[in-house]
Amino acid sequence: MDVIVQNKKARFEYFIEDTFEAGLVLKGSEIKSVRLKKVNIQDAYILIKNSEAFVINMHISSYAFSSLFNHDETRRRKLLLHKHEINKLETKKKLQGLTIIPLKLYMKDGLAKLEIALAKGKKLHDKRHDLQTKDMNMRLKKINKRG
Repeated sequence: MDVIVQNKKARFEYFIEDTFEAGLVLKGSEIKSVRLKKVNIQDAYILIKNSEAFVINMHISSYAFSSLFNHDETRRRKLLLHKHEINKLETKKKLQGLTIIPLKLYMKDGLAKLEIALAKGKKLHDKRHDLQTKDMNMRLKKINKRG
């Protein structure tokens, strides 16, 4: 499994409830750019419409060696999920007020996969608490390293 890009800020901004693995429907020039790691999922989110899942605002740079008919960099891309997974995502999103965000994009057996998560937004004090625990862990590691 070759990780292409990770959304590191997602774990800081959200509480992760549940994760899913989804395939992506990509064009030829898009998969070549993905293999070159020219992808950004920082501002991306998942939209469910008509029992289909789409990733919005995922930026895949245009492939330099393709023809004039290159892909649109931020187009809506379809996600490949089972029907029961889409239903689960949709009901949890509606009932619990959760968001669906991408966590990482990776290659698995030559195919591009997107790890998506049901997430709940953190408040400011939750983020501060996470920073405090991270800081304490760093200090403990330094102390243990010396002694």
